[in-house]
Amino acid sequence: MKHTTLLLLLLLATVLPQMVFAQSAELSPFDTTQYGRNEHAGRYVTLRGFNMYYEIYGHGDPLLMIHGNGGSISSFMYQIPYFSKKYTVIAVDSRAQGKSADTRDTLSFEMMADDFSALLDVLHLDSCYVLGWSDGGINGLLLAIRHPEKVRKLAVTGANLWPDSTAIRAADVLGEISYLDALMKMPPTPEVVNARKLVRLDVLQPHITDEQLQEIHCPALIIGGDHDLILPQHTMYIAQAIPEAYLWILPNSSHSTLMDYTEEFNETVDDFFQSRLNREH
Repeated sequence: MKHTTLLLLLLLATVLPQMVFAQSAELSPFDTTQYGRNEHAGRYVTLRGFNMYYEIYGHGDPLLMIHGNGGSISSFMYQIPYFSKKYTVIAVDSRAQGKSADTRDTLSFEMMADDFSALLDVLHLDSCYVLGWSDGGINGLLLAIRHPEKVRKLAVTGANLWPDSTAIRAADVLGEISYLDALMKMPPTPEVVNARKLVRLDVLQPHITDEQLQEIHCPALIIGGDHDLILPQHTMYIAQAIPEAYLWILPNSSHSTLMDYTEEFNETVDDFFQSRLNREH
């Protein structure tokens, strides 16, 4: 998820500079779910220079869930119970987020897409369905671009192709930049250094081209809210650039489409994954 909703936390951080930011493995006191801290479902795997944490639920065809910036497995607390009834849900803490600590000072969406491909190799899965939210949607797009054989069908909500105000609401772009500027002035605790890396990711990236999108040949469902921080016309642009992709803009919905319309979101994405629609190219 984008960071503008964390600006209040930034103000608190000026008073409590040692506070833990949202990207740490610490869970919100308001999170009462088991997801992201389930010792029975969770495990670590060492790949590509860091320990990736993931949890597996259910049985059936594999479904990879990829959260947004600063999020964790618990971001899908309303999706895991539904989808695990008919899929093997693989919910992952992305690199440098949740429990997947990474102390290196570089981070890119391409790096994370390659992480997910490597995880599928470790799990001996040749392909899977993919559901990505926000930055996780960007990861999903790049996974389908860089490792097309790994993605059976792709559903993404709140993704963007580039980081400027033609894609994201201007106020949110400015908020991200202000947040990063403030972080750069704070003492470089491990939490602050990691936060800088994550915010810098959204300020400077991604840079996905039309030509890359045209390389996506798996069925794709591109989703956004009509009041999303990602401009609806940008979401439409993504759908139009992917060969024969489907577009779904939810009315009266924010960036959190999968929470604003939980039941309808889950059922529609499930119907999309289960449909027999196939492309011929």
